[in-house]
Amino acid sequence: MKIVSGLLLLLSIGLNARHGWAGVTGNVSPEAEKMIGGLGIAPPILVGLSWLNLLVAGLLLFPATFFTGNLLNAAVILLLLACALRAGNLQTALVEVPFLLLPLALIWLKHPLAR
Repeated sequence: MKIVSGLLLLLSIGLNARHGWAGVTGNVSPEAEKMIGGLGIAPPILVGLSWLNLLVAGLLLFPATFFTGNLLNAAVILLLLACALRAGNLQTALVEVPFLLLPLALIWLKHPLAR
């Protein structure tokens, strides 16, 4: 189980760091820009969410802050999912569901380096 937890943890850290860095530097792919533009999220809010993603990536590294990082990650994903549903974009909402399950599964599996 620690191997599975470790692999999922690396995946989560990588996704959060990649999306956070892309949002902070403004290097967002055209597909992601189109998707986020349809959600009604203002650019300053997007930059704030990007910084939050970078913070989450850092929090996930340490067992002491692992739960907080996953909780923040799930909250951000839930926010995006709710914005997609409010905008009537069911496809985007359905795409976000597996990403919402990832931090919840990590909370259940616990940090691989925890005792």
